[in-house]
Amino acid sequence: MSKASWTDIRRALAQKNMLIAMLMGFSAGVPLLLTSKTLQAWLSYGGATNVLIGVAATLGLPYTFKFLWAPLLDRYQLPFLGRRRGWLIVLQLALLTAIAVLSQTDPVADLKRTFVMAFIIAFLSATQDTLVDAFRRESLLDDEQGLGASVYQMGYRVAMWLTGGVTLVLAGMISWNTAYLIMSTLMVIGIAATLWADEPKASAQIPKSLKEAVVAPLAEFFSRNGAVLFLLFILLYKVGDAMAGNMLSKFYADLQFTPQEVGVIAKTMGPISAVIGTLIGGGLIVKLGIQRSLFIFGIFQALSTLSFVLLSYTGHNLSALTAVVFFEDFSAGMGSAAFMAFMAALTNRAFTATQFALLTSLMTVPRTIIASFTGFLVDALGWAGFFSLCAAVALPGLLLLVYMNKTKSIHFHADPTKA
Repeated sequence: MSKASWTDIRRALAQKNMLIAMLMGFSAGVPLLLTSKTLQAWLSYGGATNVLIGVAATLGLPYTFKFLWAPLLDRYQLPFLGRRRGWLIVLQLALLTAIAVLSQTDPVADLKRTFVMAFIIAFLSATQDTLVDAFRRESLLDDEQGLGASVYQMGYRVAMWLTGGVTLVLAGMISWNTAYLIMSTLMVIGIAATLWADEPKASAQIPKSLKEAVVAPLAEFFSRNGAVLFLLFILLYKVGDAMAGNMLSKFYADLQFTPQEVGVIAKTMGPISAVIGTLIGGGLIVKLGIQRSLFIFGIFQALSTLSFVLLSYTGHNLSALTAVVFFEDFSAGMGSAAFMAFMAALTNRAFTATQFALLTSLMTVPRTIIASFTGFLVDALGWAGFFSLCAAVALPGLLLLVYMNKTKSIHFHADPTKA
């Protein structure tokens, strides 16, 4: 990634494609918490056990397996708005409807119905993510991917503030059902962004057959030196962060923080600090490059996870909660920006949906499959031991990054349009 001045960064942020990337990030961020951490908070304050909260992470399995149907999005297009925007508009309308239906359920009285609707939303959301990632990769130049990932994350984090912090505050003031219904209307922003956007030129490169859509992108990716190391790194980089994040709603409830306190501090201060971290991270990615940024931000992520150990001892302390949340989400914002830029740079524009889906599917394994066991770990280790373990498991990913840098294993994919 080329070096740039802060003036270049500000100029790039004024571009239409960058604004679209931010709005698309917002659209992608809306459904996630409503079927994960916010839903877990709803369950926690309804009296759910640690084990049930942990197992609820499996609702995110569609994010892990979205690479299985991603080739269909590369191969086929609807008869309106183009290959990317046509599918996007259908999914966004479906998400608006599905979240509204979820808002009318009661996880305490009918957990099965709530979980079924949450799973449907996760499937639609994972598919939307695949298209949004492909759209951003195809609509931005190679040297814009780092900044594009940052503004995408900024929109994503704003959506998480609304679906996390604001939802909890509304739930305490009115009801969970009404709060969820209000959140469903946020999908209108994604719909508007899709209609405003221009279809990427690269999206016109449609595979001639479904076999080509499935085989060619995977064959191209695994033909590269270091392909397996790339995948292993993606699996490991945010595993500790994801494990810790899965149990935070229950952690806050156990420390006797009210939904309003969590909503105002953890779910409002957190996304604000994450947006700040994302913006600073985006600038540093341009200045330092993706690999150095990944390492520095990864250290910050591990330290921020460790800070929850201190909070477990301070107990119900709003000042400590504010400080820990700010540090954790600031670090996560920087790390996510670099991580998304890394994955974008690895993809071939000719196969963006399938290759990006493969990479981001691995990224979600810690959040879904591994995190589903976190409730058992908390019961076995206690909160301090659990968060210490989460910080420790971040180290293998950082060591692998050092190894790949030393052996020069990382080779980002060149822009095919310039080949």
